[in-house]
Amino acid sequence: MAPMVHGLEAQYSGQIDFFFLDADDPATQEYQKKLGFQYQPYFVLLDGNGREVKRWAGKVDKSEFEAVFSTVLK
Repeated sequence: MAPMVHGLEAQYSGQIDFFFLDADDPATQEYQKKLGFQYQPYFVLLDGNGREVKRWAGKVDKSEFEAVFSTVLK
């Protein structure tokens, strides 16, 4: 999934900020708890105020991300 997600990051550069949390890094444990991380891959889209817009768990098709991104960016 990483190549697809990094491709989306490049495609939406300047419109959506992407942040990556390493599940094995103890320094990210606080954020993982806050976001309800349960397993990999896990994605959370937040608005500019830090409110959750959408959450995905497991394998996600690029088109699913793009549909939500399109709605949010309108």
